[in-house]
Amino acid sequence: MSVAATPRPVPAAGKLVVVGVGLIGGSFALALKAAAEVGEVVGVGRGRANLDDALRLGIVDRAVTLADDWTRELAAADVVLIAAPVAQYPALLRAMAGRLGPATLVTDAGSTKQDVIAAARDALGADFPRFVPAHPIAGTEHSGAAAAFPALYRDRNVVLTPLADTDPDAVRRVGALWTACGARLRTLAPAAHDRVFAAVSHLPHLLAFALVDAFAARPDREEIFRFAASGFRDFTRIAASSPEMWRDIAVANRGALLAEIAAFRAQLDRVTAMLETGDAAALAAVFAHARAARRAWEAAQGPAAAVAAEGPRDSAVGE
Repeated sequence: MSVAATPRPVPAAGKLVVVGVGLIGGSFALALKAAAEVGEVVGVGRGRANLDDALRLGIVDRAVTLADDWTRELAAADVVLIAAPVAQYPALLRAMAGRLGPATLVTDAGSTKQDVIAAARDALGADFPRFVPAHPIAGTEHSGAAAAFPALYRDRNVVLTPLADTDPDAVRRVGALWTACGARLRTLAPAAHDRVFAAVSHLPHLLAFALVDAFAARPDREEIFRFAASGFRDFTRIAASSPEMWRDIAVANRGALLAEIAAFRAQLDRVTAMLETGDAAALAAVFAHARAARRAWEAAQGPAAAVAAEGPRDSAVGE
C-alpha cells in the first residue's frame, strides 16, 4: 500500500524581493530560507560584485542591478524589503510606484521612520496601506552580502511603526516574517521611534565616529593608536560601520539627534566641572550610577542577544 506524500508547507512569502542585499537584507533572506518561509529571493542592488557574492553564498536565487529594469520583479512579489541607506528611499519608492502587484507588501529596515513614512506615502499613493515600516534592532559593524548570517535577528527586537491607515493584515503578515527570523516584535509610534533611537543608537555612532576621526587627525595619532587597547576597541567598534549608511541616518534624524547632542553636551559640562574642582565623590557617584544602569541593561539582554550582535567571523559567511 502506497503512503501519500506529506504536502510541503506553503512558504509565507513565495517571492521576496530584497532591495539592498547587505548585512540586514541578506540576513533577512537567509533567516527566511532557513525557516522554509520563502520560495524565491530576488536581490536588487547597485553593485554587481556584491550581488555576485549574494548569489555565490546562496542568499538570493536571482539578482538584478538598479541599472536594469528591476521594477519588473515587483508585480509578482509577495513581499518587498527595502534595506538600502535611507537617503536612497525616495528614489527607490518613486521607481516602485505603479509597479507593485495588487497584493504585494512593502516593508523596510531603515533606522529612521518619519522620513521613510513620508517618502512612502508620497510615492506609493493607493498602495501605501500595504507599506509596513519596520526597524530590526540588530547588526554588526560589517556590511555587504558577505556579512549576512541567518541568526542575526534571533532573540532581537524588531520595531514596527504602522500608521492608522496601514492595513492590519499587512502588519500581521510582515510581523510573521520577522517572527520566523527569530525576532521579537515591538511597536512604536514613528516619532517616538526616532526620538528613542536618536538616543540609544544614532548618538553613540556619531560619538564613536567623531572620537576616532579626532584621534586620526592628531599629530601623535600613531602613538595613540599604538597604545589603544580593549577600552578603545569596545567604545569605537561601531566606527567601523558603513559611513554612507550612518551619514544618511544622522541627516534624516537630525532634529532628534541634535537634541540628544545638546543633552549629552550638558552632561559633559557637568562632568567637566567635577574634574575642574576635583570633586571625586561626585565623579564616583556618576560612575557608580552608570555602572549599575549598564549592568542592569546587559542582564536584561541575555546571552543570545550578545551572540547575535557579534555574528560569525568566518570569512565564508561573515567578514
